[in-house]
Amino acid sequence: MAETKEKQPIPKSLNAIEEYFKERVGLKKSFDIGVRKLQVNKKGVQFYYINGLTDTSFLIKITEELVEINDNEPYTPQLFTLVENRIIHQSVERIKSIDEMVDQVLSGLIVIVVEGEQEALVVDVRSYPGRSPEEPDTEKVVRGSRDGFVENIIVNTALTRRRIRDEKLRFEMFKVGERSKTDVSLGYIEDIADPKLVATIRKEIEGIKIDGITMADKTVEEFLVKQGYNPYPLVRYTERADVAATHLLEGHVIIYVDTSPSVIITPTTYFHHVQHAEEYRQSAFVGTFVRWIRFLGIITSLFLLPFWLLFVQDPSLLPEEISFIGPNDVSNIPIVLQILIADIGIEFLRIAAIHTPTPLSTAMGLVAAVLIGQIAIDVGLFVPEIILYVSAAAIGTFSTPSYELSAANKSARLFLVVVVAFFGVPGFMIGCTLFIIMLAQIKSLNTPYLWPLLPFHPAAFMQIIIRRSVPGSKIRPSIVHPRNKFKQPKQSST
Repeated sequence: MAETKEKQPIPKSLNAIEEYFKERVGLKKSFDIGVRKLQVNKKGVQFYYINGLTDTSFLIKITEELVEINDNEPYTPQLFTLVENRIIHQSVERIKSIDEMVDQVLSGLIVIVVEGEQEALVVDVRSYPGRSPEEPDTEKVVRGSRDGFVENIIVNTALTRRRIRDEKLRFEMFKVGERSKTDVSLGYIEDIADPKLVATIRKEIEGIKIDGITMADKTVEEFLVKQGYNPYPLVRYTERADVAATHLLEGHVIIYVDTSPSVIITPTTYFHHVQHAEEYRQSAFVGTFVRWIRFLGIITSLFLLPFWLLFVQDPSLLPEEISFIGPNDVSNIPIVLQILIADIGIEFLRIAAIHTPTPLSTAMGLVAAVLIGQIAIDVGLFVPEIILYVSAAAIGTFSTPSYELSAANKSARLFLVVVVAFFGVPGFMIGCTLFIIMLAQIKSLNTPYLWPLLPFHPAAFMQIIIRRSVPGSKIRPSIVHPRNKFKQPKQSST
């Protein structure tokens, strides 16, 4: 057990407080750390704040109100209480520790100290730099809300509460990182979420010991689920407030991290990563059709290339009707090597597109797709079928809603291609078996990764296969162990 650091009380002397800030925080050295000194009723009053993180208009109003005390109020020994009552703001709190005082200042709040008092007032006038809510690029829908999470945790929790106006909705706040002191919030609905799950996640967040979490939610995830080198995502990320709200109502727990525009949904299974908000913005039939097409794309991204390579190596496996499948041209480079080169080449293009400025990325894509692919065929590096099947597998990868899942599926696909190249049909069967066993053994916060397929839950599995209409979905997923399993209140009989 780590020893708890004893909190140092706030000194009564303003000079001692100022010296502490100079030595420990960098007052007078760092240009953005400010102090404002006033004389109110013949006593010293000081404000400590960070330029750029505080709303200047509130600072001016509070200063005006305190200065007016000299003109409108008689001398009183209870100056601290008078100052507290004259502050024009809805969020004012008392603190007694200078360590907490420093933490609050560095978080963007202002701290007001009065000479001779061992208490301070914290006023939340934060105004973090950031952008306005807009639709996430990776989770676009044809119809639906166009707002999404931003890098400000206060805005993100507000977007969620706007959708769930329930008195049981809770947002617990933590500070993570010995140096960064990043705000992390745990969101859940108290009478729905499993208390054991909430307690487990709370304990894991409180147990994070690190200098800072500048990589925000990804760092929290690695401490939370301890994924190691498992390529498959154990939590789901979303930048859409409506998706987060839907999962809260199902009984999931959401983790918000300041400076990150995405939130963490826990716990999740493999099938949480294959759903998209677009399916729920269309009719149940169209949503089911879109879901099946997406499933087909995911299956294609995983099995098309190793399956095709199997037929190329042993054409006798093909029925007579589709015996045309396979390369008609001969190349000096082995087919499996062509597949690996082309697949890794598409990964090069994806990485290049990320690092290419937007106005140039389209031109780069055209050059890569048309010129490089065609020239590679003309010089005999690839046979034409390689470009076709690798491109189809890449499209299946891009149709996977979760970027993390698509990257993991690509790793699994390359593994299957290699085992098929070495061992043929037995390699394909053993590789697929090992792949399914690996997924079946994964657990995310004690949640089976392949539920409701393994262990099999017929009703829940049918909801994965077929998108049911909202009035027909009355039961929350049992895998999150909700305290209240019914989504809709039972109608009373008359």
